[in-house]
Amino acid sequence: MAEGSGHEETTLEHTSTWAVAVVCFILIAVSILIEHGLHLLAKYLQRKRKKYVLHALSKIKSDLLLLGFISLMLTVGERPLAKICIPKGVVETFLPCQSLTSEDDEESKCQEQGKMSFMSREGAQQLQMLIFVLAFVHVLSSFLTFSLGMAKMRRWESWEAETRTMEYQFSNDPRRFQLIHQTTFGRRHLRFWSEYRILRLPVVFFRQFFNSVSKVDYLTLRRGFVAAHCKEKSSFDFQKYLRRGLEKDFGVVIGMSLCIWIFSVLFIFFNAYVFHSYIWLPFIPLLFLLAVGTKLQAIITRMCLDTNDKSHVIRGSLLVRPGDHFFWFDRPELLLHLMHFILFQNSFQLAFFSWTWYKFGLRSCFHRQTEDIVIRVTMGVLVQFLCGYVTLPLYALVTQASRISQTLLCYQCNCCTMKH
Repeated sequence: MAEGSGHEETTLEHTSTWAVAVVCFILIAVSILIEHGLHLLAKYLQRKRKKYVLHALSKIKSDLLLLGFISLMLTVGERPLAKICIPKGVVETFLPCQSLTSEDDEESKCQEQGKMSFMSREGAQQLQMLIFVLAFVHVLSSFLTFSLGMAKMRRWESWEAETRTMEYQFSNDPRRFQLIHQTTFGRRHLRFWSEYRILRLPVVFFRQFFNSVSKVDYLTLRRGFVAAHCKEKSSFDFQKYLRRGLEKDFGVVIGMSLCIWIFSVLFIFFNAYVFHSYIWLPFIPLLFLLAVGTKLQAIITRMCLDTNDKSHVIRGSLLVRPGDHFFWFDRPELLLHLMHFILFQNSFQLAFFSWTWYKFGLRSCFHRQTEDIVIRVTMGVLVQFLCGYVTLPLYALVTQASRISQTLLCYQCNCCTMKH
């Protein structure tokens, strides 16, 4: 009997053994089905030589194991946490809602001392559910991002096929001389605004929304890559190489690192009512993502400017030379880690919104205004689409030469002979 609760809770002592056996059987059956499904998926990825996707699947298993351990600790620590009594004035600070109510037994014992529980048992159970919702949404979001990126890259197959036509070979005749600003790539990037940073930034900012990866950008970066790493007249499939690179990037953005967990704890903390986080917090992933997209577009323009500074006349095709010096702190992977943070924060906000909607209803202290709901949902969907369909494929294209990988190139060994 729970004191003061007004109802009796049945324990295992008074529960039918057949009911316990049925529940255990269902839990075991579902767990085995999930484990077998993951095993079949791993075997399929091995057959398809999806090494990096398989690595991402291994990360998912590790994250689920970690979340299961966190859930176990919360279950074991429910009662000890609720028995910790702290001053009422401390408990009433940084609340997500302006009111505070509680009916737990442990809470009653603390109230007798003029204090309140550190965390109620019901609160610990709700936190446990939030963690599982977060895990589901993050995995789902990561796979959706990967699918959007692959869908974007399928559009590049026709561009790759065009490089094997006679018309393409003729238009890139190595015996022909031309001015850089007369090339298609030069006409796109060598404009009056290119030389001035204050004018260049707005242009490259809006370019990520319209034709973020143009045909001329793809073909120019492809030529630079093939010229640097493959022999002449090779049939290297650059588009397939980029797909492999995207698979490798996917293994990075799907994991849950220590830094990501720290930011998640900060996200929970700033959901207190006094911070009015519903006004500014949903915009953080979008602002970071737009900064990454702007930087990637600016790098392509700077590649063109760098080539033009060295010589205004070229023989044959325009070749650009990508390098780490174009990136922040000479670290291309920094942009990928930023996208990892962006995706996780966006997943956390969507998971938090879904959980509070299910648990407390659409209209609660977590969603105070209609504008708050619209902003959270719109920002979540927009960030998900932009990251998967625009920014991540653009990152794979721009960084392909800076992070040259012998493993990825060996995947194409049947159609490309590497320079030594």
